[in-house]
Amino acid sequence: MSSLPHDDLGDAWRAARLRPATVHLDHAACSRQSTAVLDAVARHARHESELGGYVAEQAAEGLLQQGRSVLAGLVGMAAADVAFTESASASVRTLVSRWRLAPGARVGVLPGEYWQNVAAFSDAGLTPVVLPGDAVGRADLAGVERVLRDDPPAFVHVTLVASHRGVVQPGREVAALCRAAGVPLVLDVAQALGHVDCDLGADAAYGTSRKWLAGPRGVGFLVLRPAVGARLSPLVGPELYDEDRTGVDHARWYESHEAHVAGRIGLVVAVGEHLAAGPHRVRERLAALGRATRERLDGRGGWQVAEPLDEPTAITTLRPPDGVDVREVVTRLRTGHGVLTTAAGRERAPRELAGPVLRVSPHLDSTIEQLDLLATALAH
Repeated sequence: MSSLPHDDLGDAWRAARLRPATVHLDHAACSRQSTAVLDAVARHARHESELGGYVAEQAAEGLLQQGRSVLAGLVGMAAADVAFTESASASVRTLVSRWRLAPGARVGVLPGEYWQNVAAFSDAGLTPVVLPGDAVGRADLAGVERVLRDDPPAFVHVTLVASHRGVVQPGREVAALCRAAGVPLVLDVAQALGHVDCDLGADAAYGTSRKWLAGPRGVGFLVLRPAVGARLSPLVGPELYDEDRTGVDHARWYESHEAHVAGRIGLVVAVGEHLAAGPHRVRERLAALGRATRERLDGRGGWQVAEPLDEPTAITTLRPPDGVDVREVVTRLRTGHGVLTTAAGRERAPRELAGPVLRVSPHLDSTIEQLDLLATALAH
């Protein structure tokens, strides 16, 4: 059975947060913010009351710019490439609505693409086309290479880690194939940043604060290389800045002017905590937690794990036994055992899921004992 590396990270994560009211195994939905993040958000809200909202924002610009720099570095880009948004969904909709593409332009996606992303593409008048994948939903690199060579789409969109299955896509290899074909690659890193390596050579990336980075809800980010930004129509009009955009980082033209600035500051603090913990150490512990979860849960009570045992993520999804209602089980686990999980419905990825699955997603402070508690609850 798996042991967990870097127990100091678990201890530090636990000590930095309020005591949870449940056994929290649902971080792929929403992680727990540290007291430092909570305090930073509250402090900025007080500053807005004391100084005025725009004066407080201006005073915090240095911290926000540091956060842009760190976020950018985690996806291999620069601070000037980062726009703060309200969510991952807001980010992708901004990207595709402002991208100057011909009506009906084709977007390459994998079979397990998140339904809201597909909806964003369709709403923007784009046509999703499905790229080849294997039995667990991972990109078939040889098949992707053929498509890029023979019938390339306008861009390729890959969700690096999905919300319905804890499989990591070969992002670096897909990026190399796209680069060779001259096709931009966009990565959805909502379930990936703070979880797995995201510095893979993409042309654009976007995500959210609330998941593995453990920042506030209602905050996201969009990161664009200048070559992609040059293909977009600005979201913010020039009347808000100089007519020639002098001195304005190119990605800031896609930042909403009216925003939850306190939440953005909370994200910056959370990203700093992630960096201080050591991203590679975080990834190692989360991967070990995923393996330990799968070892304990596969076959318990007839539940079947969907991911390979050694998949390097902390997300585990389980297919239910025949006749079992996943949503009822999630409710029973929470009310009867104090364990928080998610029922991921088929609508998340209708090409890949036959029905709802139970998603388990521990974070750094989770313990083997908590996983054993869940295993026992599922067996009865």
